[in-house]
Amino acid sequence: KKEVRQRNIPLLSPLLSALILFSPVEGRGRRKGTPRLQLRMLVKKQYRCLHSATCSCKKGHLSEDVIFLVFQHLNWNPRLIATLSCVCKWFNDIAGRVLWKAFCQTRAPKMMFDLQSSGSHSVDGNWKALGKMLIYCSGCSKGLFNSIHIPGHFVQSTRFSRTSGKSFLLPQCRTDVLYVSDPCEHLDHEGDVGFFRGVFKSFSVSRVKKMLIDREAKLHPTEVCPYCKAKQWSMLQAKMVPTSACSRLGAYDDCIEYYVCLNGHIRGFCTLLPLSDSEEASEVE
Repeated sequence: KKEVRQRNIPLLSPLLSALILFSPVEGRGRRKGTPRLQLRMLVKKQYRCLHSATCSCKKGHLSEDVIFLVFQHLNWNPRLIATLSCVCKWFNDIAGRVLWKAFCQTRAPKMMFDLQSSGSHSVDGNWKALGKMLIYCSGCSKGLFNSIHIPGHFVQSTRFSRTSGKSFLLPQCRTDVLYVSDPCEHLDHEGDVGFFRGVFKSFSVSRVKKMLIDREAKLHPTEVCPYCKAKQWSMLQAKMVPTSACSRLGAYDDCIEYYVCLNGHIRGFCTLLPLSDSEEASEVE
């Protein structure tokens, strides 16, 4: 690593200018160990973008290690990760393989450790889809969930529970691992509705998927998963929604529906009981 003068630093975009970091070094005439801030480039080598001939980044890219350190300093800000992935295919590839993975592991470390404990280095679908699921309530468009229309939105924080996930599985499928969020409440003209989301561990070998195939469940003809764009099954049409799901959510009986996609992401809808009725239902449970 060599010190560089400011006039030799190449002109970078505002986002990439953050890659030039301050690091403490010993200055002349100072006591040993006394820090003095100097500009340093962590990595001098750049890499040419091989993904697209029309890429605007024709002068090359900084290494993945530098980008990783910058976003670690930014606490894996999802807005900035999404912005970086729009620059070109090379950055989008890094975001999908490295940055979204680190975001997920930081946002929900125990959940991510469990999802990967089967030995896989990746989760079903991809890290970007999983990162979006952690922070985005999909709402619903017309044609799904009784034709109500409520736009999706980002959420500050959400609790995902493996224990709650058991309530959404039939008894013969409860060896599967499913993480489900608390319902995100919205006010509709018919009352309070709740949207929930979640993800299966190792969905490709799960009992739920096997049962869906055995029952010859049909994939939805038009709607796709809002997180990974895969086709999805209706658990209601497959008659695989247990009554325990309503009790867990505090919802009316027969007013719950959810879908699971080919990659194991779920999105669901329910009509919530008034708060007092919901408390009574939980006492009965």
